[in-house]
Amino acid sequence: MNFNFLSPVEDAVLAHNELLSEHSLGRKLKINSQQHGIPELDDVQIAIIGIPENRNDINYIGEEFKLGEIRKALYALFPGNWYSEMADLGNINKGETVEDTYFALRTTLSILIEKDIIPIIIGGSQDLAYANYRSYDTFKPMVNIVNVDSKFDLGDSSKPIKNDSFMGKIILEKPYNLFNYSNIGYQTYFNSQEEIDLMDKLYFEAYRLGEICNDITLAEPVMRDANIVTIDMSCIKGSEVSLKQRFSPNGFDGKEICAISRYAGISNKVSSFGIYEYKPSKDDEVTSMLIAQMIWYFIEGVNCRIKDDDFSDSNSYQKFTVLVEDDELMFYKSNKTGRWWIELPFLSNVNNKLKRHTLLPCMHQDYVDACNNKIPERWYKAHRKNSI
Repeated sequence: MNFNFLSPVEDAVLAHNELLSEHSLGRKLKINSQQHGIPELDDVQIAIIGIPENRNDINYIGEEFKLGEIRKALYALFPGNWYSEMADLGNINKGETVEDTYFALRTTLSILIEKDIIPIIIGGSQDLAYANYRSYDTFKPMVNIVNVDSKFDLGDSSKPIKNDSFMGKIILEKPYNLFNYSNIGYQTYFNSQEEIDLMDKLYFEAYRLGEICNDITLAEPVMRDANIVTIDMSCIKGSEVSLKQRFSPNGFDGKEICAISRYAGISNKVSSFGIYEYKPSKDDEVTSMLIAQMIWYFIEGVNCRIKDDDFSDSNSYQKFTVLVEDDELMFYKSNKTGRWWIELPFLSNVNNKLKRHTLLPCMHQDYVDACNNKIPERWYKAHRKNSI
């Protein structure tokens, strides 16, 4: 495999790793090093890639940063009872231009994803998610993105891409591969009314911070239908991170963001996971450890994946039919996991691109609501989106 764009993990991090317990995560990883080069990836299921690129940050002031502290924190953790082989492929360093960095990231991710290796991207500015999305162009006809963020990041798509406008570029630029965009944890005062109205008009999904904090399980079915998950570190409460990382007094706490990361890992469809907007500083220990734990929980989720969405065997699920107004809603419950789906029958004769979306993940509460003559919000939005 051609990984010309990758540079090895720093020697200082590797030296630190040698001092750790032989049972630690860092000692279990296959690591891209100066001495041994890029490891064999034949049995690897998960690969970590760092990208210290932040030139399209709206607040960019020319500072350089490294990702070594995150790696040190991650390597020192102990793995669970995991079956997955994992690798740290080092960094994709800044290109001569940001577009060069995008190209390197897109090319590298395409190789990994096509080989069923899940990349975990540790990044600078979140516009890198645009390159992540474009890495699916050649082999994935329709893509679902979940962004855990206090903002929608729609921005002004007529202007050059920035970390606060990358989603606008994804939505409006060809080729049009985006099927659904979901935001988890937005805070209303950080988003203009025009952006909120646009999310509603496009039938995209948006869940307010308070809504998710009141019931963290709301994030699970959203993640179950995602291909790409991106997390903006600014969605985390200021008291949970280091001084330079602080963005808002309100946000997710450490436990909540780790639970969300685990839901992303458990999803059978999530094939790339990115953590962005890391801003290292001298008092960085808390932030780097939190990111390390988020990665740990994502990997834990991947190792807990259960194939429960194959409904060809009637013994593997229960089917429930509910009449709501003039609509006959079909619900499916997995006997393996107890997870729920709702059928979108109106897609059965539509373009083959959309056939994979005929079953929409949902919650048991959606079934209860349907029994009480209330149409589930996710089903309604998916229905409206395909009626446009």
